[in-house]
Amino acid sequence: MSLQRILEPEVMDTPEEACDYNEMDHSEVNRVFVDDLLACGEVSGDILDLGTGTALIPIALCERVDECRVMASDMSASMLDLAVYNLAVTPTAERIQLDQADAKQLHYEDEQFDIVMSNSIVHHIPEPLIALREAVRVAKHGGLLFFRDLMRPPNSDDVDQLVTTYAAEANDHQRKMFDDSLRAALDLEEIRELVFSLGFAKETVQATSDRHWTWIARKPATGSDAIF
Repeated sequence: MSLQRILEPEVMDTPEEACDYNEMDHSEVNRVFVDDLLACGEVSGDILDLGTGTALIPIALCERVDECRVMASDMSASMLDLAVYNLAVTPTAERIQLDQADAKQLHYEDEQFDIVMSNSIVHHIPEPLIALREAVRVAKHGGLLFFRDLMRPPNSDDVDQLVTTYAAEANDHQRKMFDDSLRAALDLEEIRELVFSLGFAKETVQATSDRHWTWIARKPATGSDAIF
C-alpha cells in the first residue's frame, strides 16, 4: 500500500520551529532553485515568493539579479521576524519587501506579478489547489509560475532513507520536521492532477530530484488558451 498523505501544521509559527528551519543548511537547495529559475529565461520585474520562510531565496535571487523586486510573503510571523535579521546583513534588502499573507487568500491585485515562485509551501496546505489558484490569479498574463516542493515517497522506508541522507547532521527536531514534511507532501501524480484542473498540461510538472517536483508554466496571454 502506498504511503498516504499525513498533514502537518500549516504554519511553522513557533520561535523554535522558525529558528530550527533558519539554521538548517538550505544553501545548496536554494542555489539550485535560483539556478533553475534563471534557466527559464529573463527574470525581472515584480516577483512574489509564496511561503518565503526567512527570505533566504529572495536574498539569493537578488544577489544574482539586479532587475527585480521581490515581495517575500509568509503566513508565519516568527519566520518573518527572522527574515528581518537576514535582510539586515544583505545589500539587496531594499529590493525585498516582507509581507505576512495567507497563500490561500492573497490580498494582492489580479495580475500584479511578473513571476510567482514558491519553494516548499504546497505540502503545508491541506487543500493546495486553493493556493495554486491564487498564485495563477495574481500572476500577469504571460507571467512565469515556478513552484518546487517535496515529493511524497511511496513508502516509509524511503522516507527514512531520505531523512538519513539529507538530514544526518540535523538535530532531532529538524529531522522530525523533514520526516513530517515528506509525509505531508503530494506525490507526482497528485500535483499533476491539480495543475491540470487549472488548465495547465500535466507535463509542466516534473520530478526534478529524488525528493522534489517542480512546476514550471506561464499563465496564458489574454485571449489565448495556450499552455507553455
